[in-house]
Amino acid sequence: MADKDKDNDEVEATIADEAVVIKYKTAGEIANRVLVEIIEKCVEGASVRDVCIWGDNLILEETSKVFKKEKEMKKGIAFPVCISANGCICHFSPITSEPDHVIAKDDVLKIDLGVHLDGFISMIAHTVVVGANPDNKVTDKKANCFLAAHYASQAALRLMRPGNDTYQITDMVMKVCKEFDCKPVEGMLSHQLQQFKLDGPKTIIQNPSESHRKEHEKATIEANEVYALDVLVSTGTGAARETTAKVSVFKKTEEVYPLKLRASRIFYTEVIQKHSIMPFNLRNFEDEKKAKMGVMECVNHKLIEPFQVLFEKTGETVVQYKFTVLVTATGPARITGLPFEEDLYVPNLSIKDPEILNLLKTSVNQRGILQPVKKKKKKPQKNANNAAGENCSMDIDQPSKSGVEKMEVDA
Repeated sequence: MADKDKDNDEVEATIADEAVVIKYKTAGEIANRVLVEIIEKCVEGASVRDVCIWGDNLILEETSKVFKKEKEMKKGIAFPVCISANGCICHFSPITSEPDHVIAKDDVLKIDLGVHLDGFISMIAHTVVVGANPDNKVTDKKANCFLAAHYASQAALRLMRPGNDTYQITDMVMKVCKEFDCKPVEGMLSHQLQQFKLDGPKTIIQNPSESHRKEHEKATIEANEVYALDVLVSTGTGAARETTAKVSVFKKTEEVYPLKLRASRIFYTEVIQKHSIMPFNLRNFEDEKKAKMGVMECVNHKLIEPFQVLFEKTGETVVQYKFTVLVTATGPARITGLPFEEDLYVPNLSIKDPEILNLLKTSVNQRGILQPVKKKKKKPQKNANNAAGENCSMDIDQPSKSGVEKMEVDA
């Protein structure tokens, strides 16, 4: 009987529960809002480090304003703000003792962050070009990369349906990128999200090598699952490499080891108490120098996992779009992500493949538990009903009627 009760206690909380959906959506709304404000800070001459610190603080501030009655609820940063410029692929968020990046005009900035409420995680990443506007558009090879990443992410979203397998998405991302003569960054993963777990059991890999294919088995997407759909596309070969940039973002694993050094034990205790299994930046520790000392033994014995700062070849551009997708019985619902400003990009290539074009023309079905039932509205109640709809409705990606060359599929 005791074992049976234990099993019942460990039943996974999913989006079949409306309360869980509300937490995901609220975290998603915060993530979107924070990202918009971070983008406004990303101007010529600004410090990437300073903007990252400001963004982390904003996440903490915004999450403190919700679910105030739930005194014991854990909430806050699910992934520290990272701003990776140009050929830097991911995870750049330097500590104070390491080199910073000063934002310059025409920098391609990938902004990545995560928010959680009660362990329900909403992830988001978006790419912007500093100074891009209708009079200073992005052209040619770089523009091709933006269109490839955007349409690859939109095609992938449309395949996030129960019954489809993960390698269908892998292959589609590759096909879209090929249309724009770009490469998905090799081996990058989109993870299933679960409560207090960034890296769930199912993954979607992009541009896999033969060894990657052996390591990452095909999985079937099922209703009530949640994914951080992450697409990274390069103008280069798509091969990621480490350079001299130091790792600053880490997370606790489930490994066990008796640490020998006092500095390591103090550091690890603080990780458990303040961050649990959520990723953190070494800047978050009062004594950054001691944190750097303490993390070394923890990493060596796999108690702590580093998020490596990765790069493409110098001179290449990498573009990223990441959003959180709730998979319902009737299809995917995207709860994070900003609009794509297609008018800012002038590519010299476009999609010709009929299969891709037909997929992109389909809208994302968002009926069911995640969207309130539409009722006929009486005229006197029109404003009130509209307000309620704005608070409850999911983000809907509708296809454009403007044709192939200017297909806006991200409403």
